Amino acid sequence: MFENLQEKLQRAFKALRGQAVLTEENIDEALKQIRLALLEADVNFRVVKDLIDRIRTKAVGQQVMTALSPGEQVIKIVRDELVETLGKDTAKLKFASQPPTVVLMAGLQGSGKTTTSGKLANWLKNGGHRPLLVSVDVYRPAAREQLKVVAAAIKANLYEGEVGEANTATVERLAKEARKEAIISGCDVLIVDTAGRLHIDDQLMDEMQSLKRMLNPQEILFVADAMTGQDAVNSADEFHKKLTLTGVVLTKMDGDARGGAALSIRQVTGQPIKFIGVGEKYDALEPFHPDRIVSRILGMGDILSLIEKAESQIDKKKAQDLATKALTGDGFSLEDFRDQLRQVKKMGSLQSIIGMLPSVGAFAGMQKAADKVDEKQVNRVEAIINSMTAYERDHHEVINGSRRKRIARGSGTSVQEVNNLLRQYAQMKKMFKQMGKPSFARRMAGMKLPGM
Repeated sequence: MFENLQEKLQRAFKALRGQAVLTEENIDEALKQIRLALLEADVNFRVVKDLIDRIRTKAVGQQVMTALSPGEQVIKIVRDELVETLGKDTAKLKFASQPPTVVLMAGLQGSGKTTTSGKLANWLKNGGHRPLLVSVDVYRPAAREQLKVVAAAIKANLYEGEVGEANTATVERLAKEARKEAIISGCDVLIVDTAGRLHIDDQLMDEMQSLKRMLNPQEILFVADAMTGQDAVNSADEFHKKLTLTGVVLTKMDGDARGGAALSIRQVTGQPIKFIGVGEKYDALEPFHPDRIVSRILGMGDILSLIEKAESQIDKKKAQDLATKALTGDGFSLEDFRDQLRQVKKMGSLQSIIGMLPSVGAFAGMQKAADKVDEKQVNRVEAIINSMTAYERDHHEVINGSRRKRIARGSGTSVQEVNNLLRQYAQMKKMFKQMGKPSFARRMAGMKLPGM
């Protein structure tokens, strides 16, 4: 979601790279471009003013590091100040000393509150907790039904209860019963999905305040749609004034929003962003790491998150077995190729994976190609391999013209696509075989890097 901001900031830094020293003139020109980039990204204008003032003070002051070039100096200062704006450390959930921990989910209608409640329950389950979900939105039966579907999908505990009359008394009764159920059933976290509104009104706030007094929650998380930009920031500010939020969850961070909400919401409310929603699946919820987000904004990538995603999704034994087969050359089959594709798909879309790579140096070309990635092509490749027999997947050389026609028909693709896949597979197999040879290893060991 930060592509446009990233591109404009890179242009601002580029103008400084040819300068021998930092002067007030060239700093002012760079800051003018940075200010414009931030405002166009829908960052709150007060946040922009404060940020630019801090960057200018450091850039023309004594804190500039003489070991760096002017462009690098400004990038470092901008990075440090953006991290300061977003919050230096990763904000963690607070847990009660005596279970259950109560998490009250707040937000306007349509912000993704119910889905986020399910994602949070799934995240807690994976972390060894036993969450219980409850919907106290008695005004919209569809909301309660949606949470029921979500709970079933992630295999989480759900307290339904009897609704009866749709009023605040029913809301309070459901919440009280759910807390009692959490204690009885041994659930250590109670996630309360509250009613939303199209806009903030007194009834909504009175109900939320009543739930806060009764449940004494450890966390009151405001769920904000990042696509709504400054509206999300303003709503979070209003909720915070009435409820004293403990954190924010930004949804739809994988969309094409300009990023202003992420850069403004902590500064305006004073409360940290604790999680971000990065997709529609129930495992697409991540803790918010300010330093990693800033690295993405500045085009430095987010290799740590990529590694964590790979470690959590990829079967290490399968990966090791594949590496061994690949380097022997003959052992790497189309079956192995398909398994590897499936492993990569578990990590998310190719665009999101490429988005975590730096946009400079050797990876610059990959970043530019990210928008052209056809996710459906991966599915077509898998369909082609699925349409082969087990023998054909292990002995690709037997796939003649008639077999190719059959495979194309079975996979809903063309003979040309089958040919392309087989050609690419043969090239890949040959490359792996070369890499596995001792002579290749000796050549690599004897190579001298530039400047050595």
